[in-house]
Formats: sequence, structure tokens, C-alpha cells
Amino acid sequence: MNALQNPFALLARLLLAALFLPAGISKIGGFAGTAGYIGSVGLPMPELGAAIAIAVEVLGGIALIIGFGTRWAALALALFTLVASFFFHAYWALPAEQQMMQQLMFMKNIGVVGGLLALAAFGAGAFSLDARRKA
Repeated sequence: MNALQNPFALLARLLLAALFLPAGISKIGGFAGTAGYIGSVGLPMPELGAAIAIAVEVLGGIALIIGFGTRWAALALALFTLVASFFFHAYWALPAEQQMMQQLMFMKNIGVVGGLLALAAFGAGAFSLDARRKA
């Protein structure tokens, strides 16, 4: 199983980045809609929030892909995902008939946070810029 550690670390980084990078890029094109959605849940300064979300998702996604600053990128994405989950998938505040989908999305995000924390704990693996910088 040790022989698979580095390929699995690379695959984990790529799969997690596949969630964040396209989401961040789509927020650029749909900036007004993203800011409107952020404002709809009562968060202040929705334009700033949208800009922060774009920066975290795009830069964090790229960092995971190339394996650069992976531990910090994974921590930033984990924190971002956790905070966003409480604001945008607050299933406990919805009527019972509307809870199921939001609870599913919330729990999916909790699983993503777990994967990101594993990357933060164990690093990017040998197939990364982080490993090349150490060498």
C-alpha cells in the first residue's frame, strides 16, 4: 500500500481541486449572482465575500493541482468550506420538507473538509512542487 501513497496523494489533490477550481472560475463570470446569493443569506459586504470566495477557490484549487503550499491551501479550503457550509447549507433552519437536500450538501462538505484536513496533515506527496522544493 505504501507504493500507492504518492499516486493517491496526487489523485486526492486533483479530485479536490476539481471541486474548487471550476466553482471559483464560474463565480468570476457570475459575479453579480454570486454576490446576490451571498447577500441573500444576510452576510455583509457580499461583493467582498464573492471576491474572497473566488480567490480562495481559484488559488487554492491551483495550489492543490500543482502541489504548491499544499498544506496551507488545504487548510484554507477546509476553513472556507466549513464556514460556507454553515451559512449556505443550514438545513437545521429549514422546514422539515426542505431539509434533506441541504443536509446532504452539508454532510458532503464535511467529508470534503475531512479530505482537505488529511492533505494538510500528510502533505502533497512526491508528485508535487512541495516535494521538489524539499529535494
